[in-house]
Parts: sequence; structure tokens; C-alpha cells
Amino acid sequence: MSARVATTCPYCGVGCGVLAGVDAAGVVSVAGDPSHGSNHGRLCVKGAALGETVDLEGRLLHPQLRGQHGQFQRTSWDEALGRVAEGFSRVIGEHGPDAVAFYVSGQLLTEDYYVVNKLAKGYVGTANIDTNSRLCMSSAVAGHKRAFGEDVVPGCYEDLELAELVVLVGSNTAWCHPVVFQRIAAAKESGARIVVIDPRFTATCESADLHLPIKPGTDVWLFNGLLAFLFRHGVMDTAFVQAHTQGLAPALSAAEGDASDPADVARLCGVQTADLLAFYRLFARHEKTVTLFSQGVNQSSSGTDKVNSIINCHLLTGRIGKPGAGPFSITGQPNAMGGREVGGLANMLAAHMDLHDATHREIVQSFWASPRMASQPGLKAVALFDAILEGRVKALWIMGTNPVVSLPDADRARHALEACELVVCSDIVERTDTNRHAHVLLPALGWGEKDGVVTSSERRLSRQRPFLPAPGEARADWRIVCDVARRMGFGQGFGFDTPHQIFVEHARLTAYRNHPPADDGLPAAQRLLNLEGLATLSPRDYAELAPVQWPVNPKGDGSRRLFSDGLFAHADGRARFVATPARAPMHAPDREYPLVLNTGRVRDHWHTMTRTGKSPRLAGHMSEPYIDMHPHDALHSGVREGELARVHSRWGAMVARVRHGGDMLAGNIFVPIHWNDQFASDARVGGVVNPVVDPVSGEPEFKHTPVRVEPFPVRWYGFAFGRRRLPASELSYWTLIRGERFLRYELAHRERPKDGGAWARAWLGVTDADADWLEYEDRNTGVYRAVHIQDDRIEACVFLSARPDLPSRHWLASLFAHERIGDADRAALLIGEPPGDGVDAGPVVCSCFGVGRNTLCEAIRKDGLDTPARITAALRAGGNCGSCVPELQRLIAESRVAPEA
Repeated sequence: MSARVATTCPYCGVGCGVLAGVDAAGVVSVAGDPSHGSNHGRLCVKGAALGETVDLEGRLLHPQLRGQHGQFQRTSWDEALGRVAEGFSRVIGEHGPDAVAFYVSGQLLTEDYYVVNKLAKGYVGTANIDTNSRLCMSSAVAGHKRAFGEDVVPGCYEDLELAELVVLVGSNTAWCHPVVFQRIAAAKESGARIVVIDPRFTATCESADLHLPIKPGTDVWLFNGLLAFLFRHGVMDTAFVQAHTQGLAPALSAAEGDASDPADVARLCGVQTADLLAFYRLFARHEKTVTLFSQGVNQSSSGTDKVNSIINCHLLTGRIGKPGAGPFSITGQPNAMGGREVGGLANMLAAHMDLHDATHREIVQSFWASPRMASQPGLKAVALFDAILEGRVKALWIMGTNPVVSLPDADRARHALEACELVVCSDIVERTDTNRHAHVLLPALGWGEKDGVVTSSERRLSRQRPFLPAPGEARADWRIVCDVARRMGFGQGFGFDTPHQIFVEHARLTAYRNHPPADDGLPAAQRLLNLEGLATLSPRDYAELAPVQWPVNPKGDGSRRLFSDGLFAHADGRARFVATPARAPMHAPDREYPLVLNTGRVRDHWHTMTRTGKSPRLAGHMSEPYIDMHPHDALHSGVREGELARVHSRWGAMVARVRHGGDMLAGNIFVPIHWNDQFASDARVGGVVNPVVDPVSGEPEFKHTPVRVEPFPVRWYGFAFGRRRLPASELSYWTLIRGERFLRYELAHRERPKDGGAWARAWLGVTDADADWLEYEDRNTGVYRAVHIQDDRIEACVFLSARPDLPSRHWLASLFAHERIGDADRAALLIGEPPGDGVDAGPVVCSCFGVGRNTLCEAIRKDGLDTPARITAALRAGGNCGSCVPELQRLIAESRVAPEA
């Protein structure tokens, strides 16, 4: 094993430290870094499985150009970079700088983000650079700036452990940020109370003292009601409000206009008045309160007002800048905050300066010595793709993101790319839904190969260090951008040779004229983002940089919390209460579209699955896209659990399997965001989501789209296993799941083959008439099973039925690990059940240790395991990342009410 390298996890914004190494056989191992302040050695299952995602299968390893007939051909870097530079220069020369745009990603490192923002705003002269972070945290940015004067998360993770009350709003923290949730669970064990505000009953709710299942879109009514309740009952830090804030009167007026009576608020929010008052009283009584919010708040047409309605309650009570207290935005991407620091959004400048402020523009342009500076905000994500479709933007460079899957009204984004004159994609994956529309593909470095800095949700800068060699001809994103910039004639601003040089320039800019206006005649702009203590790092210091939270003083010391002195970033030093009159979502359900679609993540996948889809361990928990809905809504829609259904909106449609997870309020459905055309036949939920955005932040409304659900009729359901890819695209429905030594497909089709055996042989590619072939068919029930065996090893199998309740996949999957299968297994394959007393472990619950539901239920029943800790002691389940603990609690509860066999 090589020496372990201290790096940072590339998933969510928690920013966990990772120790990674490679053994002599090239196998990557990862473990949590005990010395890292964000996670203290903990990792969630996604982080623990990172070693399974770094292989080169599917990697984009060489530059490619698309030919006239749509086929990509390998080319040289010189040719590819020349094509990009010439194309962008031509469009700028003919149509002006705003005819080009950049769409980047929260997965870029800060150094990558810095140079592309510098190129766009300071050299091309356009602010048409936006990021997929627009889709997840821009409402938090806007709310922070309105309230604090700057985009600042004031607290730190330690506050979650010090809190007496943790309020989780629109965040399934147990699944989406498991390491943070472990801190919350530790606080609960020490006596803290937990309130979860979410329309769904998620895994996080299993640990809550109180769950408020509010109607989607009613958060502002809820928190306006809380503000009015607190003021009415005298729960106010009067000295703090008078000395350090302004704007309380109009904020209270708006709140009381919407929420003067708790009974009215409860009715509007769809919750019991007693539960609403229980939450209000808990908030009133606990001085140490942290309100943690995430996508359920941000991804809304009123997301910014939701953020400010939460912050208003903390300002009224003075619960900010103190240990164990404060509003806390937790982000979904590893470097969403780093991108914000360098101005990666279309309405921002680098170093937390404002594009609309002439003084700020002058400061940045002076520091960069750039030939021009964008003077107007650029196009935000949704508007950007509208402009491409309308022909106003003619050249687009996409870096490290997959907008054809992730954007709302995603088919419109696809049409935009089809119409665009020049589409450039820098990526690590060769084939994505977006890359198929590119004219130029540029191979970028991936996690394990990249060198730079990221910033977590608590303002903690951490190094992401390489421990793998660059594969093929892949290059760092910052280097690709600099190469193009130099070819466009901007060499003077992009002579960087190392990420260290870029980071130091970024740090220097954060400190440049960062003070109150003085008498020296030079305009200044004081801001909290200040990395002055890192601005003179040597290359060795940079290589060894330990995690640190900004601002960083000249001695190199970081800052856990901000605003403890009551000084905020507005010019007068006061925080702002923001009036947030409540408003309903723009599109309401109606007779044609009677249900509300909510979208989000599942536990073991992330974004569009280009990384997590490679891991068999991560595929075991949620293998297929699904539509979670209330049984009454399913009955009314004419669909059944386990069968397929189509979700329609005014913008598009998708197909997935119906389930009743027990999580949904009547009138609402939930569909996960991850599946795309590489992993499923028709499961891009982004194509269904409405493109309405928040008027302040530009963040789309991912949580409230009116839809209808209807049957997706098929003649047969099935599944298949194979050691190579199978031609699933010819079928009406398919989902691809990666397993250990096999690929699994869930299948369905509108037509049943006349001859099952002939179809199965042809579909599995078995052309030898003498092949070792087992099959069983019952025409009366529509059941067909076939298995291809080669050298006594199972090579492929397919199981079909007229009904969706097919045999267990988990036992069959285990057979692919056997070098030989015996007669008992052959017989069992035809019967469709494990041989003898063989036990089917069932669907995976604990992905860290591969423990299935059936194994857990049997042990709970047989051995009386009545706590998650006892389950962990017996089976290890729940003993690593802890994200399955809520499901263990549910299984224990179910066992108590289950009838005796």
C-alpha cells in the first residue's frame, strides 16, 4: 500500500476528510481522516465506496471532435483547444461577448472556478457564467446577502452538537448528509430536541421529537407565524435587535398580516394546531437553537423568502454568532461555497464583491489588470438555456455537469444544445446525456487525480490532493481554461503553471482593498471573506495546507463563527430583517394535473450517477427509479404498487415503478433525481419539472410541479443478469444496475415474444445451438426463465412474467460470484428459489456491510434485537456511517406489530 494521501470527499458540501491509498495491484482504499474537523474520521457509505468509482471504464481519456454525421473522433489537444478558442473568438467578434457563455459545476475545485470566472468576466467581458450550484443553493446566497450583507454561513458543525434544539427544514439529513446527522444524533443523546419540517416522512423523521408535514410551499407562512408568535410572547433579544439590526417593523407587519393566528397558520400549512404550537414553544424555550435548512427551502419559487423568514426568527431572538445557535444552510455539492467565493454565479464578482457595484468592479479589474469587465449580471441557469434556444447565446462551454438531466424542463435544455452553434464539454465521462450534443469533448481530471482546494458548508477550506496518475490525456480544468485563454490572446492573465499560483492569487484578491474606505483615495470594499493569512503560501505550504475556516487572519488562524460581535457586512454593520409576505407556488394543482411532484436524492446515489452508478455497493439500496405516492392517490390514478406508471406534467413525462413507502401525504408524489438515459429508459425527472424560478435568486422550483400519474401498460415484466451489456434499449422499459461481476437489468415490454426461447437466446446473444442452456416456460401463467451456463459458470439469465412480483434478485446475484454452480443450483434456477434451506438476504438496508432486510428481520425476531446498537453488535449494520439507523429503527418497530408466523 502506498502512503495514504489526505484529501477531501467529492460528494456533498459536508467536506469530509479522506485518507486514500493505492496498493500494488492498483486497488484504491479510502477511510475517514480522524484529524479532519468536518468528520473526525467518519464517512458515509458513498464516501466509503469511493474506491469503487475510480476505474477508467467509461472515462473520457482523449479530446474528441464530433463529425458531420454525429460520430465523435479522437483528436489532438492542439486541434481541440484551437477549435474552442477559434470558435469562441469568432462568436465574440461577430456577435459580442454576451453571445458566449460558460455553465460550470460545484464539483470544480476553487482554482478551476477562479480561472474560468476570470476569463469570462474580466477578459471576454461577459457575466454569462453560471453554475449548477444555482440549482441547489442560490436562494441561500440571496437570503444571506439580504440579511447579512454578504453570503455568509455564520456557524459551524460544532454548533449542532452544542444545540438544545435542532430544527431541520426541507432536509433529509440522515440520507443526504449522514455525517452531519451523526452529530445531530449525538446531540439528541445528550438531551437535545429535534424538529423536522418536511412534507415527507423521511428517514430523518425517525429520530425526530416532532415532525411537521407541512404542505409544499408553505414554509414562509410557518416561519412568519413563528416570528409573530415570538414577538407576541416577548421572546425577543431587545438589546441585540436595537443595537445590531434594522427593518423589524415591516418584517413583523408582513408576518402578522399572514400569520396572526396560529390556527390559521396551521390550516394553511396543513398541520395540527397543537403540533404547530408545540414547535413554536420549543423554539421559544431553547436559547441554543440551530435551524438547518437545505434543498426543501432553497429549491422553490419563494426560496429566498423562505431563507429570510428563517433568519428573521434568529435575528429577533439574537440566536446568531453564538455557540449552539444560528441559521445554517447546508449545501449539496462539494465546492458550492468555493464557487461562490470566486464569483462563479452570473450575478456575482470574485471575492464576494457585487457585479452591480461600480467600485467593486473597479477593484477586481484593477487587481486583474484585465482589459474589460462585465458590467451587468449575466444569464442565470434556466434563462441561459432559454437564450441559447432563442439564438442569443451561440457558444457554450459546459464543465463537469449534466444539464440535460439536472435542469428543470430538461428537454428544452436538450433542444437548446441541439440548436447551439458551438457546444464544448469538459468532463471525465465520455457518454452522458449532455455530452452527446457537444461539438468538442475535453477530458478532465477526476477525483483522485485533481489538485486544489474546496470549501465546505461551514466555510472550511480543505485540500483535495491527487493520489492517482492522470489517465490518458486528461488535464486539470484550470489548465484547459488557461490554454484556451492564451490561444484567445489573453496570455497576460493566465500564465499559471500550478494550482498553487492560482490559489494564492485568489487569496490575495480576497484581501485586496478589503477594509473600510480610507483617505488614500482608493475605493475599498470591506468584506468578511478574507484569506489574507493564506495569500503568501509557499508551494510547500500550499501542499501541506491543513483545513481552516475563513476568514483567515494574517497569522493564518481561522474562524469558527461569525457575527459574535454583532457586526454584520452591511455598510452600517447592522443585519436586516426582511419582510417576507407569503405567496403560493406559481403553478397550483388542477383537474388535469391534480398531484404535486417533489424531487430529491436517495441515500446511496448522488446527482446524475456518473460516479455512484459505478459502485455495486451503492446500487443495492435503491436499484430503480420510483414514484413514491400515497395508496389513495395510486388507486385514484389507476396504478398499483410494483407496476410501472408514467408521470406527466405540462413540460414532459417520465416512467418509473410505483411504490408506497409510507412517506407521502395524499396529493403529493416523490421521484428521485438521479436516473438518466445512461441508466434507465425514460427516467429523467428533470424533463417533468416546471421551469419557474425564484425572482430573487433564480433558483428553480424543484419541489412543486403539478402532475398526473397514469398506468404504463406492459405485457410482461422481467429482469436479466449478464456479464456484459445487453441490448435493453429495444425494450419499452429498462433500468441498469451494476453488481459484483455482473450487470443487472429490470425490464418490461409492451409486446410478449411469440417464442420465449428464441427471443431469449437472441437477446442474450447465445448463438451456439449446443450451449449449456436451461429454460422453463409456463404459457398459462406467462412465466419464462432461461439461464446460459458456460464452463459450469452462470453467464447470463433472464426471468419474465406477466406479473411484476418476480423471484428475488439477491439470491441470483450471489451465484455470479461462484466459479462453478452445482446441480442443486441448476435446479433452483429453474424453480426460481434458493436451493434447500438457502436464505435470501433480501434488499440491502446497510450498504456499508451489505446486510439485507430479510437477514435483519430474522435476527430481530429470533434474537430479540430491540435497539440499533444491538443490531450493530450482532450484524455490524448501522455501525459505520449510520445512515441506515432510521431504517433499522423502523424494522424494529415493524417487528413489534408483526403477527407471529
